[in-house]
Amino acid sequence: MTDQPPVRSTTPRQARPAGAPADTAVRETKPKDTGIRQVRPKTEGWQQAKDESGRPLLQFASPKRGKPPVHLADMTAAERVEKVKELGLPGFRAKQLEKHYFTHYTSDAADMTDLPASGREELVAGMLPPLLTEVRRLETDRGDTIKFLWKLHDGALVESVLMRYPGRITLCVSSQAGCGMNCPFCATGQAGLTRNMSAAEIVEQIVRANALIAAGGLGGKKRDDHSLDRVSNIVFMGMGEPLANYARVMQAVRVMVDKEHGLGMSARGITVSTVGLVPAIKKLADEDIPVTFALSLHAPDDGLRDELIPVNSRWKVDEALDAARAYFDKTGRRVSIEYALIKDMNDHAWRADLLADKLNARGRGWVHVNPIPLNPTPGSIWTASEVPVQNEFVRRLNDAGIPTTLRDTRGKEIDGACGQLVATEEDEVAAAATPVS
Repeated sequence: MTDQPPVRSTTPRQARPAGAPADTAVRETKPKDTGIRQVRPKTEGWQQAKDESGRPLLQFASPKRGKPPVHLADMTAAERVEKVKELGLPGFRAKQLEKHYFTHYTSDAADMTDLPASGREELVAGMLPPLLTEVRRLETDRGDTIKFLWKLHDGALVESVLMRYPGRITLCVSSQAGCGMNCPFCATGQAGLTRNMSAAEIVEQIVRANALIAAGGLGGKKRDDHSLDRVSNIVFMGMGEPLANYARVMQAVRVMVDKEHGLGMSARGITVSTVGLVPAIKKLADEDIPVTFALSLHAPDDGLRDELIPVNSRWKVDEALDAARAYFDKTGRRVSIEYALIKDMNDHAWRADLLADKLNARGRGWVHVNPIPLNPTPGSIWTASEVPVQNEFVRRLNDAGIPTTLRDTRGKEIDGACGQLVATEEDEVAAAATPVS
């Protein structure tokens, strides 16, 4: 099968206000045959779930399962005070619990000697119930990258990845067990959506990572690295589609940025990604929390993106890009475009040109593109673009005035890189032998 890029129009473009809807007719006209190899997306080793019409099945609603126990991080500050009172203690004890959990990273009643001995165990059990049981931990990059496998209260499995970089520590968190977006190149979506995670289960991933860092469990800092010894950056790029679990993700974000009653992180260090749930993108823009927004695009043309990202059947490329531009207009925060470079599938030079055209049609200075070589599986059609092709793709975008940076790949040796997070058979065996704490 040959590649068929759109013919670029020679008609001069009319200027339009930044953020106005794009005139797609200018950029998507009759295709031509170039003879360039075009690989089509297809699943390998698993069957993609489809609806009655044969389209990939999308799961937006979480399957009904037993809810995790309500935790301090699920509550507002006022609700915490009321809950402590219900447990028979003065409301000010809530503030002490917050300090133990968010500053000292502990849920162990034995560490909380400032609480009265009488009723301490009951208070901690009622406010800080166990949420995640560590099943296994894998390290790579000389100890600077750690992947955790967590078992939730109902046996569901999720993963998070901790990475030390010069000047910052990043944690890639999961927001769902599994994923319902059914993208054929992503390992996480192969088993579908198990359930949404609670806000506290999301936050607990950070607290547990901070506890490990504080204990010296992450690779050592360079002598000139003066970053704090705690997680500074969060990327919602682990298991799940964050905006399909909107309310709980936003509660977790509020806890992360709360300087008085939470983790006190900078909103600018938090990246919320999506494959393109347009109504939720618009809702996120109205939150007045200046997180970084990332759109996982992976193809600038609907023909290919319909196959790569099944949610594109609901909201097309231009709708997603318009929502992304609107996010910038509302927040002033530059948007990231995530683009996995897949050999002979979406890495063609004309696609770089088309992406540049579509981004520039919405104005300048509002976006940054992060291409990342796909993390390959031996023998699969899903493999990373060759280095010269990657470089050409990046060059074309930069030459078109689109700031573009090829992203670093971390953790692929331990299946901890983007698109690789999934519970394997080996994980399932290990989890079965691990009792929930």
